[in-house]
Amino acid sequence: MNTGRSLNWEVNYAKRKDEAMDTKVRATHYRWKDQPSEAMKGTITRRIVTGERLMFGEIRFKKGDTVPRHAHDNEQFTYVVEGALKFWFGDDGKQEVVVAAGEVVVIPSNLPHRAQALHDTVEFDIFCPPRQDWLDKTDTYLRD
Repeated sequence: MNTGRSLNWEVNYAKRKDEAMDTKVRATHYRWKDQPSEAMKGTITRRIVTGERLMFGEIRFKKGDTVPRHAHDNEQFTYVVEGALKFWFGDDGKQEVVVAAGEVVVIPSNLPHRAQALHDTVEFDIFCPPRQDWLDKTDTYLRD
């Protein structure tokens, strides 16, 4: 039995497949080192690449850097490459999770969260859809 969501996915997949066969649709290649590094709150820096439906960001922290409590409509995957981040989740912040190198945390849409770097840390965030506040630089919680 097809649900509305399943049928919608099938229609969108067929549309994307047709678009991909169109010679006007092209893949985009980036060199990470060529992406500008943006200074954020404290010593946090970030680089991003955005597609139509996803955003990929590299965030670098020094030990002790913090990301204040916030929430967003975007689903978020955070993959820690080196170091570790401690997260507090929920309205009361009672769910605590340490995400170390080689680990991923999946943050559902609209779940309040904050984080602190336990060590110098490099992590990658993936958002769906892309974070408009990051693109238009209205993410004041991350800026000095």
